[in-house]
Amino acid sequence: MARVRLSVAERREDLLRAAVEQIEARGVTAVRISDVASALGVSNALVLYHFSTKEQLVAAAFSHAAEGDLARLRQLLGRRSTAVRRLRAAVRWYAPTGQAKGWRLWIEGWAASLRDPELREVAASLDREWKAALARVIAEGVEAGEFRCPDPTAAAWRLTAFLDGLAVQTTAYAGSLSRATLLRWADAALARELGLPEETPGGETPGDVREVTGVGEEVGVREEVGVGVREDAEAREPVGAREVDPALDHGRADEPPGP
Repeated sequence: MARVRLSVAERREDLLRAAVEQIEARGVTAVRISDVASALGVSNALVLYHFSTKEQLVAAAFSHAAEGDLARLRQLLGRRSTAVRRLRAAVRWYAPTGQAKGWRLWIEGWAASLRDPELREVAASLDREWKAALARVIAEGVEAGEFRCPDPTAAAWRLTAFLDGLAVQTTAYAGSLSRATLLRWADAALARELGLPEETPGGETPGDVREVTGVGEEVGVREEVGVGVREDAEAREPVGAREVDPALDHGRADEPPGP
Protein backbone atom coordinates (compact mmCIF):
# COMPACT_ATOMS: atom_id res chain seq x y z
CA MET A 1 0.00 0.00 0.00
CA ALA A 2 1.45 3.36 -1.03
CA ARG A 3 2.24 5.80 1.75
CA VAL A 4 0.28 9.04 1.74
CA ARG A 5 2.59 11.99 1.22
CA LEU A 6 1.78 14.72 3.72
CA SER A 7 2.16 18.40 3.03
CA VAL A 8 4.70 20.36 5.05
CA ALA A 9 1.89 21.85 7.16
CA GLU A 10 0.30 18.43 7.79
CA ARG A 11 3.61 16.86 8.74
CA ARG A 12 4.38 19.72 11.09
CA GLU A 13 0.95 19.33 12.70
CA ASP A 14 1.60 15.62 13.25
CA LEU A 15 4.99 16.32 14.79
CA LEU A 16 3.59 18.93 17.15
CA ARG A 17 0.76 16.67 18.29
CA ALA A 18 3.21 13.84 18.93
CA ALA A 19 5.53 16.20 20.79
CA VAL A 20 2.68 17.35 23.06
CA GLU A 21 1.81 13.73 23.87
CA GLN A 22 5.43 12.83 24.59
CA ILE A 23 5.99 15.88 26.79
CA GLU A 24 2.85 15.03 28.77
CA ALA A 25 4.00 11.44 29.19
CA ARG A 26 7.72 12.01 29.86
CA GLY A 27 8.19 15.64 30.84
CA VAL A 28 10.16 18.33 29.05
CA THR A 29 13.54 17.30 30.45
CA ALA A 30 13.26 13.60 29.62
CA VAL A 31 11.62 13.81 26.20
CA ARG A 32 13.92 13.23 23.21
CA ILE A 33 13.71 13.86 19.49
CA SER A 34 13.79 10.09 19.05
CA ASP A 35 10.67 9.70 21.24
CA VAL A 36 8.67 11.95 18.92
CA ALA A 37 10.08 10.24 15.82
CA SER A 38 9.32 6.78 17.20
CA ALA A 39 5.74 7.74 18.07
CA LEU A 40 5.10 8.59 14.41
CA GLY A 41 7.29 5.90 12.87
CA VAL A 42 9.56 8.44 11.18
CA SER A 43 13.28 9.16 11.35
CA ASN A 44 15.01 11.55 13.72
CA ALA A 45 16.24 13.39 10.64
CA LEU A 46 12.68 14.18 9.57
CA VAL A 47 11.90 15.74 12.95
CA LEU A 48 15.12 17.76 12.81
CA TYR A 49 14.28 18.91 9.29
CA HIS A 50 11.24 20.73 10.68
CA PHE A 51 12.70 21.66 14.09
CA SER A 52 16.46 22.01 14.19
CA THR A 53 16.73 21.53 17.97
CA LYS A 54 14.78 19.91 20.77
CA GLU A 55 14.28 23.37 22.29
CA GLN A 56 12.60 24.61 19.11
CA LEU A 57 10.34 21.56 19.03
CA VAL A 58 9.31 21.93 22.68
CA ALA A 59 8.58 25.66 22.32
CA ALA A 60 6.56 25.08 19.15
CA ALA A 61 4.62 22.20 20.74
CA PHE A 62 3.76 24.26 23.80
CA SER A 63 2.64 27.18 21.63
CA HIS A 64 0.61 24.87 19.39
CA ALA A 65 -1.29 23.36 22.31
CA ALA A 66 -1.74 26.64 24.17
CA GLU A 67 -3.15 28.35 21.08
CA GLY A 68 -5.99 25.86 21.24
CA ASP A 69 -6.74 27.06 24.75
CA LEU A 70 -6.67 30.68 23.64
CA ALA A 71 -9.13 29.90 20.87
CA ARG A 72 -11.47 28.29 23.42
CA LEU A 73 -11.11 31.26 25.75
CA ARG A 74 -11.95 33.69 22.95
CA GLN A 75 -15.00 31.60 22.11
CA LEU A 76 -16.26 31.73 25.70
CA LEU A 77 -15.58 35.43 26.12
CA GLY A 78 -17.03 36.31 22.72
CA ARG A 79 -20.48 34.87 23.33
CA ARG A 80 -23.61 37.02 23.35
CA SER A 81 -24.18 37.29 27.06
CA THR A 82 -23.44 39.55 30.00
CA ALA A 83 -19.83 40.16 30.93
CA VAL A 84 -20.40 38.43 34.28
CA ARG A 85 -21.68 35.25 32.65
CA ARG A 86 -18.88 35.20 30.10
CA LEU A 87 -16.27 35.71 32.79
CA ARG A 88 -17.74 33.03 35.01
CA ALA A 89 -17.76 30.58 32.11
CA ALA A 90 -14.11 31.36 31.37
CA VAL A 91 -12.98 31.17 34.99
CA ARG A 92 -14.76 27.86 35.57
CA TRP A 93 -13.22 26.42 32.41
CA TYR A 94 -9.78 27.69 33.45
CA ALA A 95 -10.09 26.25 36.95
CA PRO A 96 -7.97 23.10 37.54
CA THR A 97 -10.83 20.66 38.13
CA GLY A 98 -10.31 16.95 37.58
CA GLN A 99 -7.14 15.03 36.77
CA ALA A 100 -6.03 17.70 34.34
CA LYS A 101 -3.37 16.23 32.10
CA GLY A 102 -3.33 19.53 30.26
CA TRP A 103 -2.34 21.38 33.42
CA ARG A 104 0.69 19.11 33.74
CA LEU A 105 1.85 20.36 30.35
CA TRP A 106 1.50 24.00 31.42
CA ILE A 107 3.43 23.35 34.63
CA GLU A 108 6.13 21.48 32.71
CA GLY A 109 6.38 24.46 30.38
CA TRP A 110 6.68 26.97 33.22
CA ALA A 111 9.41 24.94 34.93
CA ALA A 112 11.40 24.38 31.73
CA SER A 113 11.12 28.05 30.75
CA LEU A 114 13.34 28.97 33.70
CA ARG A 115 16.24 27.42 31.77
CA ASP A 116 15.01 27.82 28.18
CA PRO A 117 14.83 31.42 26.89
CA GLU A 118 12.89 30.43 23.76
CA LEU A 119 10.22 28.62 25.74
CA ARG A 120 10.12 31.44 28.29
CA GLU A 121 9.34 33.95 25.55
CA VAL A 122 6.55 31.75 24.18
CA ALA A 123 5.02 31.13 27.62
CA ALA A 124 5.19 34.82 28.57
CA SER A 125 3.52 35.89 25.33
CA LEU A 126 0.68 33.40 25.78
CA ASP A 127 0.25 34.43 29.41
CA ARG A 128 -0.10 38.07 28.39
CA GLU A 129 -2.80 37.14 25.89
CA TRP A 130 -4.78 35.27 28.56
CA LYS A 131 -4.68 38.21 30.96
CA ALA A 132 -5.49 40.76 28.25
CA ALA A 133 -8.53 38.77 27.08
CA LEU A 134 -9.96 38.60 30.61
CA ALA A 135 -9.17 42.26 31.29
CA ARG A 136 -11.03 43.36 28.14
CA VAL A 137 -14.25 41.64 29.20
CA ILE A 138 -13.94 42.96 32.75
CA ALA A 139 -13.62 46.46 31.28
CA GLU A 140 -16.69 45.82 29.11
CA GLY A 141 -18.67 44.85 32.20
CA VAL A 142 -17.59 47.99 34.02
CA GLU A 143 -18.58 50.14 31.04
CA ALA A 144 -21.97 48.41 30.85
CA GLY A 145 -22.58 49.09 34.54
CA GLU A 146 -22.73 45.40 35.51
CA PHE A 147 -20.17 45.75 38.31
CA ARG A 148 -17.36 47.94 39.57
CA CYS A 149 -13.69 47.14 39.10
CA PRO A 150 -11.19 50.01 39.32
CA ASP A 151 -8.37 48.11 37.58
CA PRO A 152 -9.43 45.34 35.12
CA THR A 153 -5.82 44.46 34.30
CA ALA A 154 -4.90 43.96 37.95
CA ALA A 155 -8.07 41.91 38.47
CA ALA A 156 -7.13 39.64 35.56
CA TRP A 157 -3.65 39.18 37.02
CA ARG A 158 -5.02 38.26 40.44
CA LEU A 159 -7.57 35.82 39.02
CA THR A 160 -5.09 33.97 36.84
CA ALA A 161 -2.45 33.94 39.59
CA PHE A 162 -4.97 32.42 42.00
CA LEU A 163 -6.08 29.74 39.54
CA ASP A 164 -2.52 28.97 38.43
CA GLY A 165 -1.55 28.46 42.07
CA LEU A 166 -4.47 26.11 42.62
CA ALA A 167 -3.42 24.20 39.51
CA VAL A 168 0.10 23.64 40.82
CA GLN A 169 -1.21 22.42 44.17
CA THR A 170 -3.90 20.12 42.82
CA THR A 171 -1.66 18.69 40.10
CA ALA A 172 1.18 18.02 42.54
CA TYR A 173 -1.15 16.69 45.24
CA ALA A 174 -3.96 14.91 43.43
CA GLY A 175 -7.19 14.64 45.36
CA SER A 176 -6.26 17.35 47.86
CA LEU A 177 -9.38 19.37 47.01
CA SER A 178 -12.75 18.29 45.67
CA ARG A 179 -14.08 19.59 42.37
CA ALA A 180 -16.95 21.31 44.18
CA THR A 181 -14.48 23.17 46.40
CA LEU A 182 -12.34 24.26 43.44
CA LEU A 183 -15.33 25.62 41.56
CA ARG A 184 -16.70 27.34 44.65
CA TRP A 185 -13.35 29.03 45.22
CA ALA A 186 -13.11 30.05 41.56
CA ASP A 187 -16.60 31.56 41.70
CA ALA A 188 -15.74 33.37 44.94
CA ALA A 189 -12.48 34.77 43.53
CA LEU A 190 -14.32 36.16 40.51
CA ALA A 191 -17.08 37.62 42.68
CA ARG A 192 -14.54 39.40 44.90
CA GLU A 193 -12.81 40.98 41.90
CA LEU A 194 -16.13 42.21 40.52
CA GLY A 195 -17.51 43.40 43.85
CA LEU A 196 -20.40 40.92 43.71
CA PRO A 197 -21.83 38.66 46.45
CA GLU A 198 -19.55 35.62 46.67
CA GLU A 199 -22.45 33.18 46.91
CA THR A 200 -23.93 34.04 43.53
CA PRO A 201 -21.53 35.50 40.94
CA GLY A 202 -23.60 36.18 37.86
CA GLY A 203 -26.80 35.58 39.79
CA GLU A 204 -26.39 31.80 39.88
CA THR A 205 -25.59 29.30 42.60
CA PRO A 206 -22.39 27.31 41.94
CA GLY A 207 -22.96 23.66 41.14
CA ASP A 208 -21.18 20.58 39.90
CA VAL A 209 -19.54 20.51 36.48
CA ARG A 210 -21.81 18.76 34.00
CA GLU A 211 -23.05 19.03 30.46
CA VAL A 212 -26.67 18.26 29.73
CA THR A 213 -27.15 16.81 26.27
CA GLY A 214 -30.80 16.04 26.78
CA VAL A 215 -33.43 15.91 29.51
CA GLY A 216 -31.80 14.17 32.46
CA GLU A 217 -28.72 13.12 30.46
CA GLU A 218 -25.40 14.24 31.93
CA VAL A 219 -21.99 13.48 30.47
CA GLY A 220 -18.46 14.79 30.93
CA VAL A 221 -16.70 16.32 27.94
CA ARG A 222 -12.98 16.52 27.32
CA GLU A 223 -11.00 18.17 24.56
CA GLU A 224 -8.60 16.12 22.48
CA VAL A 225 -4.86 16.46 23.06
CA GLY A 226 -3.46 19.00 20.64
CA VAL A 227 -6.64 21.05 20.53
CA GLY A 228 -5.71 22.67 23.80
CA VAL A 229 -3.56 21.92 26.79
CA ARG A 230 -6.32 22.47 29.24
CA GLU A 231 -9.48 20.41 29.43
CA ASP A 232 -13.08 21.42 29.06
CA ALA A 233 -16.56 20.47 30.26
CA GLU A 234 -19.74 22.48 30.24
CA ALA A 235 -21.88 22.68 33.35
CA ARG A 236 -25.63 22.83 33.50
CA GLU A 237 -28.31 21.48 35.76
CA PRO A 238 -31.02 19.21 34.30
CA VAL A 239 -33.61 21.01 32.23
CA GLY A 240 -36.37 22.26 34.48
CA ALA A 241 -34.12 22.75 37.52
CA ARG A 242 -33.45 26.31 36.42
CA GLU A 243 -33.04 28.30 33.23
CA VAL A 244 -30.18 26.76 31.29
CA ASP A 245 -27.59 29.11 29.79
CA PRO A 246 -24.89 27.45 27.63
CA ALA A 247 -22.49 30.30 28.46
CA LEU A 248 -22.91 29.97 32.21
CA ASP A 249 -21.13 26.96 33.67
CA HIS A 250 -17.85 25.64 32.37
CA GLY A 251 -15.04 23.77 34.08
CA ARG A 252 -12.06 21.92 32.77
CA ALA A 253 -12.56 18.43 34.11
CA ASP A 254 -11.81 14.93 32.98
CA GLU A 255 -13.28 12.98 35.86
CA PRO A 256 -16.98 12.05 36.14
CA PRO A 257 -19.18 14.35 38.23
CA GLY A 258 -19.11 13.61 41.93
CA PRO A 259 -22.15 12.56 43.88
